[in-house]
Amino acid sequence: MTDILAIFVGGGGSFMAFLIFLVPTFILAMWAQSKVSSTYNKYVRVPSRGRITGAEAAAAVMRNAGIDDVKIVQIRGHLTDHYDPLGKKLALSQENYNGTSLAALGVAAHEAGHAVQHKVGYGALKARMALVPITNIASSILPIVMIGSFFVIGGAFSMTLLKLGVLCYVVLTLFQLITLPVEYDASARAKKELVALGILGNDEMVGVNKTLNAAALTYVAAFVSSLAYLLYLLSMVAGNRN
Repeated sequence: MTDILAIFVGGGGSFMAFLIFLVPTFILAMWAQSKVSSTYNKYVRVPSRGRITGAEAAAAVMRNAGIDDVKIVQIRGHLTDHYDPLGKKLALSQENYNGTSLAALGVAAHEAGHAVQHKVGYGALKARMALVPITNIASSILPIVMIGSFFVIGGAFSMTLLKLGVLCYVVLTLFQLITLPVEYDASARAKKELVALGILGNDEMVGVNKTLNAAALTYVAAFVSSLAYLLYLLSMVAGNRN
């Protein structure tokens, strides 16, 4: 993001647009990341009474939904957990795969929530999956725009690069917008199932709620960031035309 900023900022108007659109998003992104890290680190130290592992909790949620074709695997990294709808694979980081903490169970059940979404044909998930190819293309084009902008200052080609950047951020912003209901719905399903299946008691859900709510803030920050960059580039296009 900072590289893109360095490319497009220029002149007093651009600096003002930078202050209006981008500085607040930096602050929001940093705060959201700090919030999820501190909350997860707190509740990963709080064990659940049932001592069920994250992998077991995810399996129970999917089994209750009639899902028997999704493989649960352990992967490296910190909070690298994700659900792969194409590969029918639910990947959990080691601390959440083997962990019995409130944070581990919350994250694992959340990923299982995505598997349930996939099975029932949740509309927002289907839309996000459909956008993945074009989103990957937009993400791959952005570095070309960045590099090209280093060598082109002013002129028609510079405007073309700006417009291409706008188009890329339209796609990325739409993807981030659709991601919001997908993530919030997965968390809602996780919270409901953890209690309904007797994996956690109602009093233990405080830790799960805070962990998943903090994680959701990162998706909000990602959307706001994409939207801010889109508005910033649009202001640059308008400024160049004027």
